[in-house]
Amino acid sequence: MYFEDTEDLPDYEPEEEQFFEDSVYTDPPLTTCSQGHRSTLILNTQEGGSICLLCFSNLISDPLSPTLHVSYALSQLSHALSQPPFLRSLLTFHPLLLVSPLVRALSSFDDDAIARQLLDLIPLLCTSANSSVLEEFVARVSDRLSSGALAWSRRQVFMLHCLGLLLKCEKDNPYAQIREKYGLFSNLVAGLQLPSEEIRGEILFVLYRMSVLHCASVDSDETDILSFLCPKLLRLSLEALVKTQSDDVRLNCVALLTVLAQRGVFGNALAVDTVSMFSSEEDSLMQSVEDETDESPLNILFAEAIKGPLLSTDSQVQIGTVNLLFHYLSSEGTSAKEIQVLVEENIADYVFEILRLSECKDPVVNSCLQVLDHLSKAQQAFKQRLVVGFATLVPVLQYVAQIPFHPVQSQTLKLIWNCISDCPGIPSASHIKELVLILTRMLEKHANGEMGMLPETFAMVCSIFVSLLKSPSSHGTLSLAAPIKQAAQHAVLACLNVSDSNPYQLQYSLFLLKEAYLYSREENSDDCADLRNSIEDLCTVHLVPWLVNSFKEIEEETILGVLEMFSSALLWNSNTQAILFAENIVSSSWFSLSFGFLGLFPTERMKLKVYLILGYLVDAILGSDYGQPIRDAAPNLPSDPIDLLFLLGQKSFHNKELSTSQSAILTILYASSLYDERLADDKLVLASLEQYIISNCSEFQRGTTDLSSVTRLLYLYGLYRGLAKVSYQIPYSPEAERILIQLVNDHEWDLVSARIHPMSLKWLFQQEKFYGLLCDQILKFCRSNISSSSDIIVHNKSSCILNVQSIVELVAAGDNYGARIFVCLLTDVQEHDIIALVELLTTIVNISPAASEELCLQNIGNAIHALYHGMSHTSSSQISTAVLLLIFKIISSVQPETLSDDEIWLALITKLMDCFIITEPADRWRENHLLVIAILCLFFNHCTAETLVEASKTILFSSSLVSVIDSMIHEALLKGPALVDHDEGTSYGEHLLFVLLLNYFSLKSLDAVLPGLVDWQSFFDPLDRTQPLSFIGIPCHDLCRLMYFGSPPVKLVASYTLLELFTRISDQRNRRSEESKCNIEYLVSVITVLEGLVFYGDTRVAVNCGLCLSMILGWEMLDVQETVVIGKQNWSRLIVEELKVSLSVPSIASNRIINHHKPAIYVAIALLKLQSAPGWMRSVFDSPSISGIIKNLTTTNVTSEIVVLFQELLSSGCLETEHIASLTRVLQVCRKRLYTDNRKGDYEDEHIKKGVTISDDLGEIREYLMYLMSSENKNSRGLYLENNSLLEEIELFFTTLTIQEDSLRKENSYKYT
Repeated sequence: MYFEDTEDLPDYEPEEEQFFEDSVYTDPPLTTCSQGHRSTLILNTQEGGSICLLCFSNLISDPLSPTLHVSYALSQLSHALSQPPFLRSLLTFHPLLLVSPLVRALSSFDDDAIARQLLDLIPLLCTSANSSVLEEFVARVSDRLSSGALAWSRRQVFMLHCLGLLLKCEKDNPYAQIREKYGLFSNLVAGLQLPSEEIRGEILFVLYRMSVLHCASVDSDETDILSFLCPKLLRLSLEALVKTQSDDVRLNCVALLTVLAQRGVFGNALAVDTVSMFSSEEDSLMQSVEDETDESPLNILFAEAIKGPLLSTDSQVQIGTVNLLFHYLSSEGTSAKEIQVLVEENIADYVFEILRLSECKDPVVNSCLQVLDHLSKAQQAFKQRLVVGFATLVPVLQYVAQIPFHPVQSQTLKLIWNCISDCPGIPSASHIKELVLILTRMLEKHANGEMGMLPETFAMVCSIFVSLLKSPSSHGTLSLAAPIKQAAQHAVLACLNVSDSNPYQLQYSLFLLKEAYLYSREENSDDCADLRNSIEDLCTVHLVPWLVNSFKEIEEETILGVLEMFSSALLWNSNTQAILFAENIVSSSWFSLSFGFLGLFPTERMKLKVYLILGYLVDAILGSDYGQPIRDAAPNLPSDPIDLLFLLGQKSFHNKELSTSQSAILTILYASSLYDERLADDKLVLASLEQYIISNCSEFQRGTTDLSSVTRLLYLYGLYRGLAKVSYQIPYSPEAERILIQLVNDHEWDLVSARIHPMSLKWLFQQEKFYGLLCDQILKFCRSNISSSSDIIVHNKSSCILNVQSIVELVAAGDNYGARIFVCLLTDVQEHDIIALVELLTTIVNISPAASEELCLQNIGNAIHALYHGMSHTSSSQISTAVLLLIFKIISSVQPETLSDDEIWLALITKLMDCFIITEPADRWRENHLLVIAILCLFFNHCTAETLVEASKTILFSSSLVSVIDSMIHEALLKGPALVDHDEGTSYGEHLLFVLLLNYFSLKSLDAVLPGLVDWQSFFDPLDRTQPLSFIGIPCHDLCRLMYFGSPPVKLVASYTLLELFTRISDQRNRRSEESKCNIEYLVSVITVLEGLVFYGDTRVAVNCGLCLSMILGWEMLDVQETVVIGKQNWSRLIVEELKVSLSVPSIASNRIINHHKPAIYVAIALLKLQSAPGWMRSVFDSPSISGIIKNLTTTNVTSEIVVLFQELLSSGCLETEHIASLTRVLQVCRKRLYTDNRKGDYEDEHIKKGVTISDDLGEIREYLMYLMSSENKNSRGLYLENNSLLEEIELFFTTLTIQEDSLRKENSYKYT
């Protein structure tokens, strides 16, 4: 493109021309423009045209050039610059050629279009070229602005805008190219007074950029420019900000002021402004009033200036203004007065409004809260604004609480806390509920490790929580208990679980815990009760163990905070809850821990707090006012336990303070002893107690010592005397013991209501001097149990109270007078105390069988006999029942060898029979009569161990008792099939069961009572026998009929009796080798009954019948003909076939199936053992059946009965080689398991347990007798019993197998020979 401009280039300097001449242009072809300019100044374009740079410069530099031409030339150049070759050539050969013309053009034309074109070209060249172009532009533009040659005009706006654009460039440091910095700053500052808002906006932006670059400059000589111009610059900038309505101008102005605030210029300016105000007052006579009133103070002007931008709809302006406000407030020169001015000018309200509309966006939230935090320093002025803006802070807190370590989290919490603490009534119920939930979630995340929390943030959260709980709006219908419970737990646990946590954090959490506990006391609801219990559990489960383990590393203030929490809980709680709470605390070695606190922190404050809480604890665990002496004497008590003992041993004659201190020391020692805590060596404590007794003997004699002190002294003395006796010998003072005993005898002592250590109680019961007193105390305890039956409950853990458990331990120990005292009381007791005493004895015996031993050794039988000797005692049925239950439980739990004195028990049993059995017919029997029958059963049971033989003989041959039994059995048999309806639920059925049990136990005792004199086959008397037996006994055929017609319990007892009878008959036949005295028809009828019950539902009855059948078949009393008769019994074959099917069917044989078929196994074994076994046995146990049975055997279902069955099959030749090999493998594996799995002792443990859990119910007593019957029978069955060792049977099987194999080898050897 060619410009037909003939004018010379204005202001063309020679050096520029020389530059053009020296330039080398390599693009052919070389041409010249119409003005004859050199080709080196002509650059070609991609379209084929060219631009003469000199013609272009002349055109745009001439102010008289037509604007249309200038605009066209600029557009052509702009288009050419978009072409990389053109731009590269220009920047390579003529980089600075266009700088001066472009700057002249910008300052010469008022045309907006040309200005915009120029403002586009100049930055383009600066960004495309190297830094020299930018530097040249900045230098030329700044020179024109700082020279002042041009008046402020439209062209000046263009120049300012251009300089602003140039200063925005990030290349090097354009600010350094400004040669007249001070002049430029001065002109710009002065230009702020121009009325044009557009000009002010441009000036402000340039000032902003220059200030930024000036502040970044390292030239120390330039640092004073801003400081010198700052007061005027600030005032004019603020005035401009006040006047403008343009957000662009506001943004530039706010940016400039922010830079100045960051540089601390505001502080200096405010100081100068303040000085000028004072100086203006001094020079008021020299200046006009008009000049005074035109200028407002700078702080007021600042407040007015930022109101508009704070209300701007442009978020960038708002955020920038808030940031300006933050930097203004945080600068060093901003005083509290300036902050207060801003608050009074309602700036806080503007910020709260911005925060409300921010939708919790981080930049706005951060800035606003930082500003509000600074504004809060104007406490009184800010308080009213904070109240108004409180509702805005709640959702903001919900937002910042979700982000760990949010930068304004602490500021938000601080503002909320300030509002709630200063104005508790401001938060509404909904706000409180929302805040509680937010803070609870914060603590929960912190405790779980999900979100960290600064110590100051944690402290603020706890403080807000406390303030919320104190707020009036938090009380009422709000359901805050659950979140408060969680918050308290999380706050405390977060501190306890972090080893390096700030110690003050725990103090704040304890502060919260205490306030939460107070809240739970003021509110009455189930949730608050749960909150209260939760806090108490937190204290006992977490705080106390933490204190025990870490108290050496804890600061004193923290320990005092924990103690304060505990004392509050003890004071504010109800009696029952306080007792439970105190028990949990003192059970953690609290007394020793307390003196540990005193050892670590020997301060008066710690001492008073420790003794104060000890007093409250003693009140709770011992009773009201017990801890008052400790609280009263706290200032005078020493911190060292050794010093306490020294103080205790002093004489307190007419010394009120010393007497109070000694009472407190006794209380501390006594309370700590109840929880097995030793505050000093036992020897020292005992010596101090003795010294106290001897030194204060005169005080005791005058009766000035109260009963509670005497009781504590006695129990303490007894404890340490008992410890000395048990562990090691400690010398004691007989004189002190004598004084103490006399002192106790002079007071009305109450052992029942006081707490006492078990060792002390034992020592008291070992002293014969207290025998009479202890009798009275035990009798008093019996009466108290009658009035309150709950006291008789056995406690699993000793509570240091005279209860049933402690008495049981004393009586069972045998090393004290406990058992003797009870026997003595039972002998001399008054009638109105009999029931209480006997019931207590019954409970003792029921708990501990060892107690029965000791009572029997103290001849309790004599005492019981004495009760029945007087008719007045037995006139009451209730007394009789209680005494009979006591007799039954003593006899049931005592060992036989202890009952050596047969005479007294003979007299007692005779008395019982005379009172209950002989005088009453059976149909009028009641509970007491059946209890006597049960006692008679126990006498027979002990007789088997050769104890109580004479008493058992008396019972056995009692004609009245024999007659009663015979008549009852006869009546039962007459009922026939209707007998099944009379079970244990009917009166007759229950009487019949007790009579059958008595018959069973009498049958077992016959050998002991009449050794070798009983003909057991006499029970096989014919059916038409009219002469009854001369002793207690039921014939065999009657037992069979009872089994056949009776109810299930009757069947069970009759089957055990029949089994016992057949066992005795078998033993007698084997011992005497005698023949049977009954005919075959009799035995066949018995066998028929027994066979019918082999598959009975009650396995015990079925097993008994199977054993009886096996015994009959094993007697070998039948001749060949009779054997054939038995062998032809279809029922026997049916039993064996059913057994075979059940054991051989695949996947059916199991432990339960085998146990169910034990009776059939016994029958099969007995049939196989016969010398002439039935022929059908081999057909039943054929090879496939035996293979099936062996295949179903495992190591868990093999029993001794199965092994014996295979022994007999082996002996009978029914097992083949394959059978033997398979069976051998199974038995070998089973034997290996038995060697590693010993189950010895199960029955004994069960028996012991059964013996000590008998209740007073007749049904339980009957069940116990039946248990005795079954367990005793198990111990005497011989080969087929469950408790016979399976291992022995397996070994026996292998032995039998070895013998057969040896015999077979010998036979084969003989044949071969």
